[in-house]
Amino acid sequence: MIFKNPYFFALLAVLIPYIIWYVMRHKKSQPTLKMPETAKYKSLPKSFRQYLMHVPFVLRVILITLVVCILARPQSKHFWSDTDVEGIDIMLSVDVSTSMLAQDFRPNRVEALREIAQRFVEKRMNDNIGLTFFAGEAYTQCPLTTDHAALMNLYNSADTRMAANGTIEDGTAIGDGIMNSLLRLRESKAKSKVIILLTDGVNNSGNISPVTAAEIAKKQNVRIYTIGIGTTGMAPYPLPTGGTINLPVEIDEATMSKISKETGGQYFRARKNAELDAIYSDIDKMERTKFNVRQYSRRSELFEPFALAALLVFLLELLLRLVVLRRLP
Repeated sequence: MIFKNPYFFALLAVLIPYIIWYVMRHKKSQPTLKMPETAKYKSLPKSFRQYLMHVPFVLRVILITLVVCILARPQSKHFWSDTDVEGIDIMLSVDVSTSMLAQDFRPNRVEALREIAQRFVEKRMNDNIGLTFFAGEAYTQCPLTTDHAALMNLYNSADTRMAANGTIEDGTAIGDGIMNSLLRLRESKAKSKVIILLTDGVNNSGNISPVTAAEIAKKQNVRIYTIGIGTTGMAPYPLPTGGTINLPVEIDEATMSKISKETGGQYFRARKNAELDAIYSDIDKMERTKFNVRQYSRRSELFEPFALAALLVFLLELLLRLVVLRRLP
């Protein structure tokens, strides 16, 4: 812990004259009563008020000290830390096309995938994980990182209705999503490199086919695990004017399976979140790579404990002075 404004500690010097004044005042204010003999009073026990008489003053000194500490702004230190961990390099390639707004998952597939990604990332503590979004085109939302909190913040802050709003071209370019992830894994030195492809599985746009992208991934020793999200039969889709319309669910499971098989991965069909458990145990069996992680910690304000302690001390001093040790005129 460090203090941003340590010069405020100079204010503690006022405690010295304050303590001297209190001691002198206490001596002068001692009541006296002339008695012919005091021996018989020596054995009388002291009341609890006598024991507590100086406690309010001590509490006031502590309160002043705590206030000065707050003014000095206690903070945590900036520091770098280097640690060696073993993990896998993983890119999440997530479909955000308008077809993913189908409401066979609640509230829709896009939001359900966000929950799936959150669960997956929480289980991959030591892995480098990155994030690619794709619709009719693909882009990197987060490069490979072990800072999973930052990764999910970027995921949660992204507008996953970009294709619906026209921010990016609509469509489902699965091949482009795979290629964007491969570019991020190109410089990786990890023994195990993985792409987790999450989509409704119908490729209808893009500059490269999913199968061709899978062949390139195979040459780069990258495994692709595909997750097809969506129920069977009909699914409600939202209309721009409001309301919904039921449309048939289309998932190209043959292509999804071929992508995974080509690269040594697996295909999973997600009709509910519980069906994803198999992918976690399978990836855990993969060979891990030891790599060095350097993390930077920023300063944060640490005044809250001092402020809470000051409030408690103030209330206690007030209680003693106005209730327990109250003096009647």
